[in-house]
Amino acid sequence: MKGVERSLWVVHYDASSCNGCDIEVLACLTPVYDAERFGVVLIGDPKQADVLLVTGGVNERNVSVLREIYSQMPEPKAVVAIGACAYSGGVFAECYNIQGGVAEAIPVDVYVPGCAAKPESILDGVLAAAGILARKRKDMRKSRRAGKMEAKG
Repeated sequence: MKGVERSLWVVHYDASSCNGCDIEVLACLTPVYDAERFGVVLIGDPKQADVLLVTGGVNERNVSVLREIYSQMPEPKAVVAIGACAYSGGVFAECYNIQGGVAEAIPVDVYVPGCAAKPESILDGVLAAAGILARKRKDMRKSRRAGKMEAKG
């Protein structure tokens, strides 16, 4: 659990899934899996979120919503695509309105495999995102310091 500086605030978006992965995301919050022991807090406001969890495939009706949610999140941020549908469209990939996985709309940092993804795998993905966020924060601090040094020089 190295690299987690503070609680992870996570927002979840269901991009046209069958709800199998959504149920498993909720299972992560129960006492059995207890995501809060790792500092994971599910919130409803993307403007305060560190991590975006996305389940389901991207379709022509939700692609703009997904991009809007992503754009509202402050930097640094991480995206976790959960399940086969979020990876490639899954069993719905050949449907007329499915454009593909989450990466068709926004950058993805971590993929969690499965149909439906297991709660343990989802927690692993969120913790991997925590490590990515820690690196992104470190890089942002370095670039800020470098910018200040250039301004002084």
